[in-house]
Amino acid sequence: MPNPYLPNWEYIPDGEPRVFGDRVYVYGSHDSAGSDKFCDFKLKVWSASVHNLSDWICHGDIFHTQDDRDHKSDTDWTDHSLFAPDVVKKGDSYYLYAYIVGARGCVAVSDKPEGPFKLISTYQYNIPEGKNEEFCGHGSFIDPGVLVDDDGRVYIYCGYLSSYMAELNSENMYEVIDGTYQDDIIPVEAPFEFFEACSPRKVGDTYYLIYSPKTGSRLVYATSKSPTGPFTYGGTIVDNGIDYPGGNNHGSICKINGQWYIFYHRMTNGTIMSRRGCVERIDIMPDGTIPQVEMTSLGFEEALSPYQITPADIACVLKGGCIITEKNIFTRIITNITSGCIIGFKYFDFGEDFSSKTMEFSASIIGSGCKSKLHIFIDHYENGEEIGCCNIGLDDNCITTTVRNVTGRHAVFFVVEDSFGGYFTEMFKGRQLFELISFVFSK
Repeated sequence: MPNPYLPNWEYIPDGEPRVFGDRVYVYGSHDSAGSDKFCDFKLKVWSASVHNLSDWICHGDIFHTQDDRDHKSDTDWTDHSLFAPDVVKKGDSYYLYAYIVGARGCVAVSDKPEGPFKLISTYQYNIPEGKNEEFCGHGSFIDPGVLVDDDGRVYIYCGYLSSYMAELNSENMYEVIDGTYQDDIIPVEAPFEFFEACSPRKVGDTYYLIYSPKTGSRLVYATSKSPTGPFTYGGTIVDNGIDYPGGNNHGSICKINGQWYIFYHRMTNGTIMSRRGCVERIDIMPDGTIPQVEMTSLGFEEALSPYQITPADIACVLKGGCIITEKNIFTRIITNITSGCIIGFKYFDFGEDFSSKTMEFSASIIGSGCKSKLHIFIDHYENGEEIGCCNIGLDDNCITTTVRNVTGRHAVFFVVEDSFGGYFTEMFKGRQLFELISFVFSK
């Protein structure tokens, strides 16, 4: 599956990937299309076989803080929004940790990784006496990430603006062990710059904490030889603000069938909300470092086919103010396309056809009453090669042009230019020229 790897109507940010048995599960917050706020009042989980990452199954809602048409609320003491879950296995049970706005904790349990989850004995973490007000940001445990170590000990990491960690009683999974609490497990000072989104992992004998720093739209990591630190800053894993509308980020790393991935999210609709889950392949080097990867359209694919219809909303480069917007459950387009906008997709495998000199490019669009040009580049939008150009009319809904034949693996970029000319160029500056639905190459 390309990015986003879940169905295009599904908005699952803050994704925490976990492999249980022969399936990979993604637990995340739940956004809505065109929303003006983060998250809502339910959590969902999707899973896929580790042997087929193109077939994702929705297991439905797993936890609620409000009634909906199918479920009663799982909390009779709050109806506030739910954020950023994590799920770990201990013994034969699966434990859900999440942040409920204004609450002192959320720990639930299920006998299946797909839930549903029910609160255990208390809705709050059992915090050492006398420490409620100072503990983990007034006991909120924002964006909790949990690590079950090889020796069975359990650690929770969390925080917003400041980071916290503590050890939990592995017998009940919610009692904080006195004397284990630490402030600023990840410093707020450079180069760490902790902001939010703690996600712990253990790889070999190294402990990783993936989190979001206060600058940029990145996921970064720090490492330690102990779950309690100290941690050493590692660097950026992925930055969803490079050549793309930025916002917050939250996710983690996961090894699936021998390949490591970073799960993260991207924004849509010209806001920092309405976030959709994405994934990139990464490498963990022998010395434990993780080289930064670029944001692509690939998802779990090794390459995209240019000869199959490509939906516009898998673009990984959006520059100049153009945005992805969901019009309805069936239609997601790139809109607000003005002169100078750049739209990019990485990467296509054009194959090894050396006999053809040309091929055709076609795009499904919605004309906006303007004439314009769509320049088609490979490899880069500034110093790549232009292989063709489409003229777009006032009310065109399909455009086709002949382009140079391409072989091998390439990124594809569209650079938009208006056709006003002279005096009218300044008059209509910033006007939408068309909307992009999809495109395809053919021979």
